[in-house]
Amino acid sequence: MTQRMSYREALREALREALQTDPRVFLMGEDVGRYGGTYAVSKGLLDEFGPERIRDTPLSELGFVGAGIGAALGGMRPVVEIMTVNFSLLALDPIVNSAAMLRHMSGGQFSVPVVFRMATGAGRQVAAQHSNSFEAWYAHVPGLRVLAPATVEDARHMLKPALADPDPVLIFEHAQLYNLEGEWPEPGGVDICSARVRRAGSDISLITYGGSLFKTLQAADELARLGVSAEVIDLRVLRPLDDATVMASVRKCHRAVVVAEGWRSGSLAAEVMARISEQAFAELDAPLARVCSEEVPIPYAQHLEQAALPQVDKIVAAVQAVMEQIT
Repeated sequence: MTQRMSYREALREALREALQTDPRVFLMGEDVGRYGGTYAVSKGLLDEFGPERIRDTPLSELGFVGAGIGAALGGMRPVVEIMTVNFSLLALDPIVNSAAMLRHMSGGQFSVPVVFRMATGAGRQVAAQHSNSFEAWYAHVPGLRVLAPATVEDARHMLKPALADPDPVLIFEHAQLYNLEGEWPEPGGVDICSARVRRAGSDISLITYGGSLFKTLQAADELARLGVSAEVIDLRVLRPLDDATVMASVRKCHRAVVVAEGWRSGSLAAEVMARISEQAFAELDAPLARVCSEEVPIPYAQHLEQAALPQVDKIVAAVQAVMEQIT
C-alpha cells in the first residue's frame, strides 16, 4: 500500500529536517510552541527541539518579524511563522523596507536569509479580516522570492532551498490545503524557480497556483468530458515568475485562462495576462480571460463566501467562453 502524507505533515517534516540538519535554523511565531501552531504544523516540535529552537512570540508581528530579520543578519536561519497573510500587513515595513532591500542598500555586503511562512486564502468562514490573498502585493517587490506550494511534494521540499537562499523567501500556504493528502514525497527536492505542468493538454492553458490548483484540475476534468483538452500550469513560484513554462504552454494551446483567488484589480492574474500579451500575443487565437475573486471583502456567510471565490463552474464557463471565440 502506498504511504500517504498530509500537506500539514509535509510542512512539519520539512521543518523537522531543517532543524535536525542545521543548528542555525529555528522556528518562531505566535503559538508555534506549546499550542503546536494555529494549523498544527509545528505540533510536537517544541518537545523534540526545545524552547530555544521553537520560540513562541508575543502577539506583535511588527516586533517578531523584525527580530527574525535581525537574527538572519546575525547569521541565523530563522523560519518566521505569521498566522495569516492579513496579519503580515502589520509587518510590511520590516519585510519590504528592510529585508527586501538590505542587500541592495548595502552594496551586497549584507543578506537576509529569512523564511516567512503564512496561511493565505478563503473558504473557511473566518470573515474578511482573515481570508485574503495578498501574494500579489509581495510578488510586486524586488528582493523577495515568493512561493506558493500547492502539492504535498512542494510542501515537503520547498523549505530546504528556501532556507539556502541568501535573500528573504515568503511561503504562502493556502489554509484549505492543510488537510490535503498525497503520496509520500520521494527523497530529493524541488526547485524554487520554475512552474510545473500539472496536466498536459492541447486546447487551452489554465494558469493558476496555490489553493486554486485543485479547483482548476477539477475544471480540466469536467472540460475533458465536454471535449476540451486543458493544460494546467501550476505557477508555484510567484516571484520570479517562470515566463518560459507559461509561454511554452500558450504557444502550444493558443488560448489561456488565468485562475487566481486574489481580486482582479492589480492582481497576479493581470500580471500573467500582461506578460502573455507582451511575449506571445501573436500565438493567441482568442482573447485572454481570468477567473478571480469578486471585488468585495470576503463575506462570512458560507453561500456568499463561495459565491465570491473562483469555483469549478466559473472556470469551466470562462473556458467555454474563450473556446467559442474565433480571431
